[in-house]
Amino acid sequence: MTWRNQTSVMEFVLLAFSHLSVPLPILMFTLFLLIYFITLSGNLMIIALVTVEPVLNTPMYFFLRNLSFLEICYTSVILPKMLQTFLLEENHISFAACAVQLFSFTLLAVTESFLLATMAYDRYVAICNPLHYTIMMSNNVCARLAASSWAIGTLVSLVQTSLIFNLPYCGPNKITHFFCDIAPLLNLACSDTRMIEFEISLCSMFFGMTPCLLVVISYASIITAILKIHSSKGRSKVFSTCASHLTSVSLFYGSGSLIYVLPKSIYTQDMAEIISLFYLVVTPLLNPLIYSLRNKEMKTALRKLTVGQVASQKW
Repeated sequence: MTWRNQTSVMEFVLLAFSHLSVPLPILMFTLFLLIYFITLSGNLMIIALVTVEPVLNTPMYFFLRNLSFLEICYTSVILPKMLQTFLLEENHISFAACAVQLFSFTLLAVTESFLLATMAYDRYVAICNPLHYTIMMSNNVCARLAASSWAIGTLVSLVQTSLIFNLPYCGPNKITHFFCDIAPLLNLACSDTRMIEFEISLCSMFFGMTPCLLVVISYASIITAILKIHSSKGRSKVFSTCASHLTSVSLFYGSGSLIYVLPKSIYTQDMAEIISLFYLVVTPLLNPLIYSLRNKEMKTALRKLTVGQVASQKW
């Protein structure tokens, strides 16, 4: 990117939370540090359990391990800078760091969208084609599906970041947000951004709606298959295998739609920041709880690992 030739802005100022008065910044720092610690611990626990427990060596947990790693990266892109802002009142971010943050955020958001769609497909195959499950979801297929999700995320992120940071920035450098997001950056550009906005919107709609549509189709087929089961106990047992994933999908697409689909005029800037916080901070925090508390296999593996550690310490 030819940044130096096209912009005189060398850094941006993140204005979100700048109006808070003492002791709110300290309280916010403590709260988000605790959230960051719990998020990292919960997702690392899932990665460790899936790695060491043979009973969790299945496609569903392979994708869950990928999702947990992604959530760790997701949170680490945003929260450290927020913590720095609260503790040191340092709300400046360099031009290059802003580009890296936007690239990383977009990559992880698109990747998670396709990864959740892949997990929905896995549940569809397990329920609707159980006899062919081991063939259709072999280790090789799972690895390719996960790699494809990351590859699509990287490609989309490269395109969108290049479009935005090749724009000239020569005037205001204050971003009305707590991280470098697409819309606030476009508002600061010193040129006509209508074509760029159209291209980004088209790209976002395609790569945002496609995985969402795949999830809807997968669960429509799953629900149809569940309704054909005569036993209510059988229906409940089959549906329980999808409950955790369906909850995560609802959180991710629900909060994401509020931010990037609905018109900005229907809510204030403060409301937009709160919704963004839920999307970027709370969702990665809740995912480990969703998958560990609602999943019998995860709870059994965690209990087994905990008992084993206690026994080894006594020995």
